[in-house]
Amino acid sequence: MHTPPKIDLARLPTPLQCLKRFSARHNLPRIWFKRDDLTDTNASGNKLRKLEFTIGQAISDGATVLITAGGVQSNHARATAVIAAQLGLKSHLILRGLPGDPADGNQLIDELVGAATTFIKPLRDVEEVFDELSKQYRAEGETPYCIPIGASDEVGLWGYINAVEELIKDFEQQNIAPEYLFSATGSGGTAGGLILGRAMHNLKTEILSINVCDDEAYFVSKIRADFRLWQSRYGDKLDVETLPINIIDGYVGPGYGKATPEVFQVIGDLARTEGIILDPVYTGKAFHGMIEELKKGHYSDARDIVFLHTGGIFGLFPQREQLMKYAVSK
Repeated sequence: MHTPPKIDLARLPTPLQCLKRFSARHNLPRIWFKRDDLTDTNASGNKLRKLEFTIGQAISDGATVLITAGGVQSNHARATAVIAAQLGLKSHLILRGLPGDPADGNQLIDELVGAATTFIKPLRDVEEVFDELSKQYRAEGETPYCIPIGASDEVGLWGYINAVEELIKDFEQQNIAPEYLFSATGSGGTAGGLILGRAMHNLKTEILSINVCDDEAYFVSKIRADFRLWQSRYGDKLDVETLPINIIDGYVGPGYGKATPEVFQVIGDLARTEGIILDPVYTGKAFHGMIEELKKGHYSDARDIVFLHTGGIFGLFPQREQLMKYAVSK
């Protein structure tokens, strides 16, 4: 089995941190945070692990322009733009929704590092825009490389396939055998990589993903399709049709990028108790979902539970009003 080209972008390994105070305060199993929010400062988060392979492939293909897509406050788009600037490449971001005026959060970073942006209506076909921009850049003598939303495809899966090896070392160093690992899922690539890595490295920890948009059926279908593309491209003999894909639905709330007061309250609680900051789009929503599941008595067999902190701190700032209202202790 061959693997795609890789470039080193993330500061690895990231720490595995036990939330002793938070776990005790809420009478929960020991909760550990895998701090992938610390992969970098400007390009921080889980996307960096995936982009090591995706941009590695782009450079191998001779790319001069990276084109990708996401919401206006996309962490992935921001990380792609930052890394493109670091590598001397151009970047073009296709962002769903209306631009902030003034730019804030991730959008502000996008503009600061010089990314070109195209804002589209939510129902516009992203693939159509990818095609239009690719033709435009080729006509200008550039070599574009299109990265899917979240870098979630058969190439990006390698980021979290490799992360499982790091997790196994973390668990050995801490002398723990976590029963469950929770993470947010918004495009499926992190969940898919973890599931493949678990099977390839015989990890016993069960992978559970809380969707922050769409629904369980969508993510099961998307991740399974990515598995098939991965197997076709890289030739592994795993039975990808039977790998378990565990999606916990029911915590999307008002919609993608929109959080309930309870999510903001959990963000504030964790920040005051452990000094760890979540965001209301991905990690805050998923962590709130995990806590609710535990309070319902689900996963009561667990002694140790890992939560993958995928970053997203820049997404806090455009939602400062809700944070001040629900998360900040007065």
